[in-house]
Amino acid sequence: MNGALKAAWGLTAFVVLVGLIGWIATGEAFFAVFIVLGVLTAVGAVVTGRSVRKENDSR
Repeated sequence: MNGALKAAWGLTAFVVLVGLIGWIATGEAFFAVFIVLGVLTAVGAVVTGRSVRKENDSR
């Protein structure tokens, strides 16, 4: 796992955590946007991770 992929997973965890805490603390459904953005970031990290592995494959 390279540095950019680690940063993407860290950002994902942070954004989802902020969304959950904000939603629980305030009760505002607006914080669901943060959760959706975190999930989209996770999907991007997975796609990026797959493309990096294919590039580094020596076969």
